[in-house]
Amino acid sequence: MPDWEDEHEHDGGVITETQQEVKKPPLYKVLLHNDDFTTMEFVVYILQSVFHKREADAVQIMLAVHQQGVGVAGVYTYEIAEAKVDKVAQLARANDYPLLCTLEAE
Repeated sequence: MPDWEDEHEHDGGVITETQQEVKKPPLYKVLLHNDDFTTMEFVVYILQSVFHKREADAVQIMLAVHQQGVGVAGVYTYEIAEAKVDKVAQLARANDYPLLCTLEAE
């Protein structure tokens, strides 16, 4: 028998596969909060540019923010949600708006 066959002899055991269950990461809602100074147009701009919402969806979310005091801009993993909150804060400051954007566990 050649040497290479000796290395690959089987002991007759059964090979079993272990499946690991992969858990989905927790999701977080990114919330926009109403204030008396941030314009509706700016909120729509934020929803379109940061959250990639279509205009109709952005207007609908903006109206929820305006009428209910808070609106859900999107639902993401923690890292993405945190990055979007930071981006909104940067844009709001750069445009002199006090728009508040937060995240909360879904």
